[in-house]
Amino acid sequence: MSALWQAKEIIPNRDIVVPGDTIPAIFWNAVKTRGPHIWLRQKHLGLWRSWTWNQTAEAVREIAAGLISLGFNQGDCAAILSNTTVEWVWADLAILSAGGVSNGIYPTDAPNQVQYLCEDSQTRFLFVENDEQLDKALEVRDQLPGLRKIIAIDMEGLHKLQDPGVLSLDTLRELGRSYLQQHPQVVEARTQSVKPKDLAILVYTSGTTGKSKGAMHLHQGLVYTVRGYSNLIQQDETDERMCFLPLCHIAERMSGEYHGMYTGAKLNFVENPETIPENVREIAPTVFVAVPRVWEKFYSGVMIALKESGAIQQMAYAWAIGVGQRIADLVMAQQPVGGWLKLQFHLARLLALNNVRKLIGIHRARILFTGAAPISADLVRWYLALGVPMVEVWGMTETCGGSSGAQPNRIKPGSIGPAAEYNEMMLDPATGEILVRGKNVFAGYLNLPEKTAETIDKDGWLHTGDIGKVDADGYYFITDRMKDIIITAGGKNITPSELENDLKFSPYITDAVVIGDKRPYLVVIIMIDQENVEKFAQDADVPFSNYASLTRAPEVQALIQGELDRVNKKFARVEQIKKFFLLDTQLSAEDEELTPTMKLKRKLVEKKYAAQIDAMYR
Repeated sequence: MSALWQAKEIIPNRDIVVPGDTIPAIFWNAVKTRGPHIWLRQKHLGLWRSWTWNQTAEAVREIAAGLISLGFNQGDCAAILSNTTVEWVWADLAILSAGGVSNGIYPTDAPNQVQYLCEDSQTRFLFVENDEQLDKALEVRDQLPGLRKIIAIDMEGLHKLQDPGVLSLDTLRELGRSYLQQHPQVVEARTQSVKPKDLAILVYTSGTTGKSKGAMHLHQGLVYTVRGYSNLIQQDETDERMCFLPLCHIAERMSGEYHGMYTGAKLNFVENPETIPENVREIAPTVFVAVPRVWEKFYSGVMIALKESGAIQQMAYAWAIGVGQRIADLVMAQQPVGGWLKLQFHLARLLALNNVRKLIGIHRARILFTGAAPISADLVRWYLALGVPMVEVWGMTETCGGSSGAQPNRIKPGSIGPAAEYNEMMLDPATGEILVRGKNVFAGYLNLPEKTAETIDKDGWLHTGDIGKVDADGYYFITDRMKDIIITAGGKNITPSELENDLKFSPYITDAVVIGDKRPYLVVIIMIDQENVEKFAQDADVPFSNYASLTRAPEVQALIQGELDRVNKKFARVEQIKKFFLLDTQLSAEDEELTPTMKLKRKLVEKKYAAQIDAMYR
């Protein structure tokens, strides 16, 4: 594994790795090239199972033919209500190969949301992961007259189900095999009939305000972007990737499934969301894309383990990370690293840093990517100090994922990097809003022409809603969302994300929402890291009976106050947070306060906890 100072600039790769002007065309061409090689791996009941490109193709062909045999027409929509699994990929590629439109639904969505998304997209066929997701679909089926069939992927607990509107994935594949005997070229014919300008996928926004909007992406935009990704995320068939983020989110769909398909990188699917820390150590990905919450969780786990270690181990880590930070600072400043410091770093890795990397599961990683939400600059610097470059990429559902990102040898923590080669970026001269233009920009919102016109102006610029600045090197920095900027009663403009990111750097804080618009001072609502705070309480003999009592314990309140004091020291007095409130309800992805990517919804939190907020101003 190369050292941090040996990180190389990614040379733009304009060669076409796999030909094809639609997503299914690329997939089938990739199958021809890589047939017997392994592409997908998934852990189930403690065992890893692998699928080659040929085995994947067999599943995709049978599912596509099964759909066609049931009357799935070109341009019809099919939706997938499931966690991130191999079967999700099969269904997605089968829908596209059958000439249809693929739509993902978050497995945390409630029945009424499932109904809205199926209704809005005119879903004809719905894939559901298991009995839990099937229950949601059955609850709203009567309100969906256009829904023809529900396909259950995992039939455990459903073997006695007698419902003509529901069939198993295995049964669908059997139908496909029978149909292929009579129509052997039907899937190839459908795939060839798909045109670059056809609608390919719908990606619904998380809906933090109002109803979710279906972002429409055409095949030509997906293909253009997935090829462009090779200039952001350089990988090939020797690389190992870990798939665990929701595939209905643009990040995993593009950088995981489609870019993995294009480049040939192996995709490893975790057993379930709870086993991610264990699975990442088994997979040891060489290229690792995750959201800030994951990186924060890894960091906090190391900090907690360090507190439990002996004095000698703590001293070794302190010295080693100090060496790593000195090198990271030199690399970020584009200055040479001397031979003596290099020698110290090799020793630092042997003493402590290699163990830290193995504890996380990044010991084989040559590069880390973070996106989907802001991340603390200190956290980026910490991973750099371990010897692994961390690149912050930025993008949106509407930009088909990443629109900007730095080179691994030219990282500026806190920056989202320069514009990606395949799109333009600029700041609106009047507002400072970041604008994006390129073939990667989506085709508009489904059934919402007015919203589309509000988002994409007449010159083709997408208005992102993010406020930013750009330095002399062309590196962009997001200062905040337009709608989130706080103007205090004293007229001071505050960027809440800076404070929130610093708070989330704490191993005891999972998320934070700073409040203070039109108020005399700033306050914050905090969601604690349950595992780490519970460990703190147990070690300190703090009594608690449940989650709520844990948050109210005076010792825990003092712990969080200490973290708040640490952050406040970095800011001017007028920008400091005066009071805090700890959410006393343990939240999960099913709760309305959280987005599917586990971020607190600012407006909803402000509204739901208005009484607690007002109390902090009394």
